[in-house]
Formats: sequence, C-alpha cells, structure tokens
Amino acid sequence: MSKLALVTGATSGIGRAYAERLAAEGYDLVIAGRRQDRLEEFAGSHPEVKVRTVAADLSTTAGIDTVAEICASEPLAMLVNNAGVAHYMPLAELPAEKAAELVNVKVLAPTMLTRAAVAGMQERGQGTIINVAGMIAFSGPAPHSLMPRRAVYGGSLAYLVAMSQTLSAELEGTGVTVQVVCPGVVATEFHERQGFDLSAVPRMSADDVVTASLRGLELGETVCAPGVEDASLLDAVFTADLAAFGAQSVELASRYRSS
Repeated sequence: MSKLALVTGATSGIGRAYAERLAAEGYDLVIAGRRQDRLEEFAGSHPEVKVRTVAADLSTTAGIDTVAEICASEPLAMLVNNAGVAHYMPLAELPAEKAAELVNVKVLAPTMLTRAAVAGMQERGQGTIINVAGMIAFSGPAPHSLMPRRAVYGGSLAYLVAMSQTLSAELEGTGVTVQVVCPGVVATEFHERQGFDLSAVPRMSADDVVTASLRGLELGETVCAPGVEDASLLDAVFTADLAAFGAQSVELASRYRSS
C-alpha cells in the first residue's frame, strides 16, 4: 500500500521539491496551495501516483480548516508544513493584514495542521511531521545593522523551531518523528514575490534543501540546517538554551537587586 503525504505550499519552490521527491519515492500526495492551475499542472505531470489537489489559502480560517480536516481524516504518513510568506519590513510599518497573514501562515497553520494530524499518527504508531522554517530563526541577537526589517518573520520561524523541538520530545517513543528544516537563502520565487531581486546572490537549490531534510530524518536530526557544515554549532546553541533554562531560580538574580 502506498504511503500518503500532504505538502502545503506545494506549487513552487521547496514545497514543490518535496512533492516531486516524495512522488518519486512512491508516495501518494495531497498538495495544497493557493494556485489551482499549478496544483493541477503538478497532478497532471505525475500520473504514476495519486495526487489530490486542494486549493486553500492558509492565511484564512477557512483555508486552515479545509486542510486540517484532511490531516485529521486521512492516514497521513508525512505532513510537510511548508507554506510561507515573507513581508520583510519593520514592525511599525507592517500593515495589520500582512502581520496577520504572516502569523496565520507560519504559526497558526502549522500548529493547527500538526494538531490535526498527530493524533492519527500516534494511533498508527508512525508518521513524520516536517516544519519548514529558516536560519533567520537564529538571528534574534543580531544587531540592527545585520538583521533589520523582519521581526515578525524571524519570530514566526523561531516559533517553529521551538515548537518542533518541544513536540519531538513530547512524542518520543510514539513512532512519530518531528523535524524543523532551517535553510538559508534558497533559489525559489519566494523573495521575488516580495519584490526582492536576489538573482546575483548565491543560493541553495530547493532540491538540496529536500535532500538535507530527508537525510536528516535518517540521521535523527530534529533541527536540520542544510547549509551549516559544522553541526556542533547547532548543538552549542541548544546546549546553551538548556543551560539558561536550567539555571533559573525562585530567587531574584543579584544584578536586579538594589545596591
């Protein structure tokens, strides 16, 4: 029996690369995206597997509910939460509707789709959830000169990292695997849709991101950083996180006490 995977944001870029790779590995697919024409084009070009297309806008409650219902009712072997928008700009200048769209697509949608899928995966004793974030998730401490204009975007990706790590621990021993993928700049339409021309900037291919993700699953990585050669750097970040977490006390830290 073929395994079933659901991929959001599947009409281009990393999402399409996941769909292509999973189809080549024999997965039947549910592909979700905003553009019905591209979804149908993909389905028509992959007659070797079953492809169900779902036109849904994950910035809306209706779109999230539509895809979540599929996640809850279908025996998914894999869920890839890839859909994304950028909206790079200072928070004070970010229109309310764009802030809501970004948080809905990169925070609310992955949360609700994962919630819908995970119970069935636990019951079946197997499943994989992949959340596509980015290395900007680690850029919070960067000064203004290095990382301006993307507070909500960076925060949403950091949420995906923390949620994925915590959920991975929560699901230990259930047969369900969780991974968050954190690429750097990738050669897709993503930035062009936001009005950025990165054609002269070295970029990783979407196919390489998927290769890293699937190999990372084999290696047991919860956080997959396709462009980071020295994985000990990530280990150092997470070790420091736990050290700070473990160092808390009910006593007020001395630096906050009156002299």
